Parts: sequence; structure tokens; C-alpha cells
Amino acid sequence: MTDRSGDTLSLLILVTPNFNMAATVGFIDPFRAANYLEGKARFQWQVISPNGGACTASNGLTLETTALAEVQNGRRDMVVISSSWAPESYNSTPLHTSLWRWAGQGVTLGGLDTGAFILAEAGLLKGRRATVHYEHIDAMQELYPNVTVSEELFVFDEGRITCCGGAASVDFALHIIKGTAGDALANAAARYLFHQTVRPQGAMQSPGLAEPMGHLAPAAVKRAIALMEQNLETPLSIPEICDAINLSQRQLNRLFARHVKKTPILYYRDIRLDRARGLVTQTDMSLLEVSVASGFASQVHFSRAYRERFGLSPRNDRVEGRVPFEFRAWPMHRKAD
Repeated sequence: MTDRSGDTLSLLILVTPNFNMAATVGFIDPFRAANYLEGKARFQWQVISPNGGACTASNGLTLETTALAEVQNGRRDMVVISSSWAPESYNSTPLHTSLWRWAGQGVTLGGLDTGAFILAEAGLLKGRRATVHYEHIDAMQELYPNVTVSEELFVFDEGRITCCGGAASVDFALHIIKGTAGDALANAAARYLFHQTVRPQGAMQSPGLAEPMGHLAPAAVKRAIALMEQNLETPLSIPEICDAINLSQRQLNRLFARHVKKTPILYYRDIRLDRARGLVTQTDMSLLEVSVASGFASQVHFSRAYRERFGLSPRNDRVEGRVPFEFRAWPMHRKAD
């Protein structure tokens, strides 16, 4: 981004119903801190939604918003869509028209959490790199093959900026401040918010070897899981994985029992089913296509395993299940509650 010297940066944050409140507020707050520390409005923002009024977040809290139709005039430097569950429900001709108008004016367009889905559906990410929350990466890749989907925390790509959400939204905003107002203000805002380390561009969503609370998964477990994640559609056998990481099957079973609380076979099956659930609830792929994409040769076996893991059939889940997942296996190195 280009340093705008003393200019004021004008932002619109467009939220959709069930947006993630923490990600949205986390994105806004560094700009508030920067203004306070500068003693002037270096950044101005307005929260809008498709229909205006009170918009309810996924945690049940609400934000008062201005309607999209009321903000068509005036200069905008950046428009960021903050969406979470079922972003496809909020695509509309008025929204896409507004996005294209802003794009034509040179406005930077962005997405938080699943906001990139709306940009992609509008055709505004074609040939670009973008990121979404890791739960939705598979669906994004399947739905929009013309978008290069990254597992990075945030991506800046020539007027298109995206972030996976959560606490990464703070880092995302601080990088915007750095790019538009310089290092000194970004560092000051980070200190003011007690954000002691700003993660760099290129930082990945996967936590690496160390867990956030300090627990450490053995390197062999991480390598085995990485191979599983890289081979979901055509699963490897456990002996093949053991050969690749130079470990006996008995040793791998012992490590998984201790650190994952599941056998390697069950863990592998569960992450394939987690991928399947994302495709079932977030795309219109046929259930046969989903079963194949998730490494199940038999649709009967797939449906049985799906029901066992999630408590309902994939067909019923497609109708009822566009809600936060009850289970999540990737990245997971702990026993599920």
C-alpha cells in the first residue's frame, strides 16, 4: 500500500447477518487507537449492511448499521466485507453492482473471514490470491477455481485484500496502517492495544509445532497429519504414511494415542469427513462428488461414516446444517471436548 502522508483514509465495513463480531471489532480497533494516538482522524470508518439497522453477529450481539443504498455517494478508499456463515446467502445484484462501481473507482476491496466468497461470486477475485478461514478453504477452492486460495492469515494482492478473521484481523489492520501511515503509527497502535507481536505477511493459519497454549506436538505427528491433509481425495494408507516419515506403524499409533487421542486411521477419516461437511453445507456439489472429493469410494460408506460423525445424513445436513460445525479436526492435536 502507498503511504498517504497526512490524508484521511475512508473505510466502509459491510457486515452480513451472522458476521463474526470479534473479527470485525478487532479490525476496527487499531484504526481507533491510531486516531487517538495521532490526535486527529487519520482513519474514518462506517459500518454498513445490505439492509441497514441492527445486524446480529454469530455470538448474538448486534451492531447498528447504515443501509448499503445510503452510502453510494462520497469518496471511499477501502470497502471490507465481514461475513461468516453462509456468505452465499447475501449475494445480491445491488451489492455486486456497488462492488463493481467501487472497483471501477479504484477502491481497495477486502474480505474478513468468508467475505472473500462474496467478492469471488461478484467476479472480483478472478486471477487473484485470497484467503478465508481455514474451515472454508476447501469450499472456496471448489467453488472458485479461478482464485488462488491461500492458507495465509491475510493476503494483499493489487487492490484486493483478504483476511481469515479472528485475531488475525488485528494484524491485518495494523499492516494497513503501516502501509498507509507508516511504521511509527502502526507500532504505536500495536503497543497501545498490547498486541506485542504483529505477524508478518506470509504468516500461515496453521500454528506449526507449538500449540497456542504451549503444548508441543511431536514432529512425526505433524508430518503425518500434513501428509493426510495433502491427500484427502486419494487417501494414503497408514503404512504409506509411515514409510514417508520413516516411522513404524506401532510408533505412529502410540504417538497418536498420546497426543491426538485417536488412532491415525480414525483421525484421517475424520478430517476427510470434516472436508466433506464443508462441501456439503457450503457448495452445491452433488453428494457423489463430495464423497469422491473426500476420498470415499462408496457413497454408502460415506453416508454411514458421515452420520456416525455428525449425527445426521449428508442430505439432511445440506438442508439443516448451515450452522457452525460441532466438530473440527484440522488443525487438531488434542482430544475434542
